[in-house]
Amino acid sequence: MRLHCPVHHWARAAGRRAALKFDRRWWTYGELDREVGRWAALLRSREIGDASRVVLLTGNCPEFVFLAHAVARIGAALAPLNARLTAAELKPLVERLSPALIVAEERLRDRIPGALSLESLAERAADARGWEVSTGRDFLSGDRLFAILFTSGTTGTPKGVELTLGNFAASARASAENLGGGADQRWLACLPFFHVGGLAMLNRAAWYGAALVVHSRFEPDAVIASMRADEITHLSLVENALEQTLSAAAQKRFPPTLRAVLIGGGPVSAGVLQRAREAGLPALQTYGLTEATSQVTTERIGQADGETAGRPLQGVSVQLADRTGIVRAPGQVGGIVVRGPTVMRGYWSDADSTALALRGGWLHTGDVGALDERGRLTVLARRTDLIISGGENVYPAEVERVLAEHPNVADIAVVSRGDSRWGQVPVAAVVPRGERPMTAELARWSRSRLAPYKVPTRWLVFQALPRSATGKIDRLAVREMIERLLEEEIATEP
Repeated sequence: MRLHCPVHHWARAAGRRAALKFDRRWWTYGELDREVGRWAALLRSREIGDASRVVLLTGNCPEFVFLAHAVARIGAALAPLNARLTAAELKPLVERLSPALIVAEERLRDRIPGALSLESLAERAADARGWEVSTGRDFLSGDRLFAILFTSGTTGTPKGVELTLGNFAASARASAENLGGGADQRWLACLPFFHVGGLAMLNRAAWYGAALVVHSRFEPDAVIASMRADEITHLSLVENALEQTLSAAAQKRFPPTLRAVLIGGGPVSAGVLQRAREAGLPALQTYGLTEATSQVTTERIGQADGETAGRPLQGVSVQLADRTGIVRAPGQVGGIVVRGPTVMRGYWSDADSTALALRGGWLHTGDVGALDERGRLTVLARRTDLIISGGENVYPAEVERVLAEHPNVADIAVVSRGDSRWGQVPVAAVVPRGERPMTAELARWSRSRLAPYKVPTRWLVFQALPRSATGKIDRLAVREMIERLLEEEIATEP
């Protein structure tokens, strides 16, 4: 598969078109192409070439965009690492990658010994006025490794997901069939680029010749202001960020330029979706994962009902299978398996995990869900979130949706805890809204809406729940908080 460098293509076809905004500065495609060319030449000057790995540790910034496209031009692979990780967490990831170059934002350099300063490299690239615009190849290989993204690692050692340029190009094409892919789009990027949702958006905008408006982090007031000032048409949020945006907007109406707001990171509560619809926010549920280059299924504009994560994108196949591989009928629960051009090449330096995940020509996600008669997917549990209590499956997302509808619940997470009788039982971590919710009250609420085995056996109250960089509940951290609190209770018992 041969691909044009999208930035260079649009620089020649529409060089004055808006391409990138950060803070108050805009770059046209012509200007972006020159920046990417300088960074590509800078990498070449450091003997970075085919199949080299470039580690990048930074938050969202223009230099991330320049470097990502430059790495693709010279045939290297980008390995952006989570800027929230500690030095101890980063060390084994870097060792596994054996990178030819490590670049880190100045404030983060002490976390990776030997990292070069992103700011100093940016100054050098800016001074290279005579360097070629199109440094690199006229055509890029779609089969070439472009990015290595580490999974969150909440259930064990993080795995490096290998994604090719072809994976990202296919993801952009498939999303365009669903949402449209015009050059008049403006995507607001407040998801971190070191996660697949952010990196897919970075590439998607370039393939469309659209504009990318970059925020260094998610801040609801800034997002709302940018929607209006920058005439944003598309953005992606997780449920927590959606709820914060709705609360910050208060009685304000969202601008008519908004066409779609993708809501990922897990099932979304009906109450939040209802609030979004009432506020005129075009929220679309989506299901995706790093191993499939972000989106797998997404609701369609004009057809969203908030009940499912939509149908598979064009070219992507989704089935539900039991543990023996037998395909489940519509309405039956099973493991979600995915096939298509967006599926990863494999896991970095991990043949055993690759063979297990990609067996039979399908990506076995480990997630659990059901397809309805129209082919729409309902996600019931993500990977190892599933709780098996006395032989019965308890899906945290289902229990959380019910509890989130309680008027005194501001935030909720349901996780498993070991139990000598049932094997596992569900336990709830609750953030109250206003008055502290009473255990008996929440238990009655649950029992009237859920089967007995789904009702949490313990209710623990916290001021806030830990979340990942993308805003998703960090279930491992929630479990640790719960265990610490329960241990403290035991220690204080007479």
